[in-house]
Amino acid sequence: MSGELRRSARAVQEALDAAGFELEVVELPASTRTAREAAEAIGCSVAQIAKSIVFRALDSGEPVLVIASGVNRIDETAISALVGEPIGQAKPDFVREATGFVIGGVPPCGHVRPISTFLDEDLLALDEIWAAAGTPHAVFRLTSDQLRELTGGTVIAVGGQS
Repeated sequence: MSGELRRSARAVQEALDAAGFELEVVELPASTRTAREAAEAIGCSVAQIAKSIVFRALDSGEPVLVIASGVNRIDETAISALVGEPIGQAKPDFVREATGFVIGGVPPCGHVRPISTFLDEDLLALDEIWAAAGTPHAVFRLTSDQLRELTGGTVIAVGGQS
């Protein structure tokens, strides 16, 4: 299947394969750019969508990735405290430069450089989750244990439901 994928989705499949995971990236005809769109396209709950949000640390300029349940709002003040400096929403060009992917398609792995990553504890309580896979139409299914192993991220409470 990976030979049929668009370049960015194929890069995610290759990163998953290189990490030793037997997970399959699929491209869908419907958009998966937002958590709600992804849930509708996949046929799962919004809570099962692992949304990847990239922030920019305002002092150091470093990227910070938060992977949260699709129903949760991220508390930027709490993330700032964990990072040790204020953070702000990252602009599209910054996200692409830091990860190699566009907003709406940022996967939890396969980035062009290492990124400080935080994982939503609510997301990790679910048996099956879905993550973006490089484009706003590509996703892959995984377990919370696989997400934790794949990213090496720090598990935190990201905030409340939106």
